[in-house]
Amino acid sequence: MGQLQERFKHYREPQKFMEADVYPYFREIEGKQGTEVEMGGHKVLMFGSNAYTGLTGDQRIIDAAKAALDKYGSGCAGSRFLNGTLDLHVKLEKEISKFIGKDDCLCLSTGFSVNQGVIPALLGKDDYVICDDRDHASIVDGRRLAFARQLHYKHNDMADLERVLQKLPQEAVKLIVVDGVFSMEGDLANLPAIVELKHKYNCSIMVDEAHGIGVFGKQGRGVCDHFGLTDEVDLIMGTFSKSLASIGGFIASDWDTINYLRHTCRTYIFSASNTPAATAAALEALHIIQQEPERIQALWDVTNYALKRFREEGFEIGETESPIIPLYVRDVNKTFLVTALAFKAGVFINPVIPPACAPQDTLVRYALMATHTKEQVDRSVVALKKIFVEQGIIK
Repeated sequence: MGQLQERFKHYREPQKFMEADVYPYFREIEGKQGTEVEMGGHKVLMFGSNAYTGLTGDQRIIDAAKAALDKYGSGCAGSRFLNGTLDLHVKLEKEISKFIGKDDCLCLSTGFSVNQGVIPALLGKDDYVICDDRDHASIVDGRRLAFARQLHYKHNDMADLERVLQKLPQEAVKLIVVDGVFSMEGDLANLPAIVELKHKYNCSIMVDEAHGIGVFGKQGRGVCDHFGLTDEVDLIMGTFSKSLASIGGFIASDWDTINYLRHTCRTYIFSASNTPAATAAALEALHIIQQEPERIQALWDVTNYALKRFREEGFEIGETESPIIPLYVRDVNKTFLVTALAFKAGVFINPVIPPACAPQDTLVRYALMATHTKEQVDRSVVALKKIFVEQGIIK
């Protein structure tokens, strides 16, 4: 046995939860993702998805992907930099740029690879990257790959952010990178205050709109649009894997910055380009959310109803302002148990444990789609209330 195998042969943490019949990962879905899904031969309510617009099973998107498959084939067999650029990729980039309100954008194969590639491409050893404590793992990994000096501030604590910025040279490049919507807790970045600090301390801002696109702002343009601060934010990234019912990601900015990234971002120029089907699916989803504002209104109607119901029933849901509703458990073992019991009761939710949160902040994540009904919310709230009371989490 080699050294690596020797190192990992005693790693059995997942098996402990498997033996206790509460292991919550890699659960197999046997069909399209909608508000109810087939799993293990029976239906469960899906409240564990990021498909906020409810478009993942939309026939128009499926047809667009099929047409692209017929026209372009199954893949591009190369990077965008060389042989992997289709006219379809360019069309999507132009439409995303216009939608977001920036000069230009790049589309990459995943949202994770956007943050992983863009942050280190932009910053050098004499620069600074400043992140919120609860930024997504992709931002954390992008920050780690950068040669820049890495700093962070307490979650949404603007006084702490200012404390960090006060110590930095006025003339240095300083990039604040923050989630628009925090993906586990559902609260928003205090973007107006961050913009004020940008001007006070000569910084730049990059906002991750993964959970904001299709949810906030005019026609779902995101949190930057929601606050009317698109022009104040230097770089806006987003994903296609949530509201846009596909896979991939983008970075949007001014022409010069995108021109630079197009020729230096390693996850862009050294990764195979996104498949024709995925690109066409994202493009069609972008068209639909602009043409159907009632879809986003439906999402907010059911979100506000769910927030009201959970508060009425005594759940602790924190500071969420979005379709992401954290139901705090504050115990790792109980978090796994609640998830398993909910599944048996016909409700699919996701456990959130360290390192995705602090040990004392474990929760189950309940997320809504535009296609959920109030009746489905009521069924899930009743089931979850019974479990939380039985486990002594709420009264």
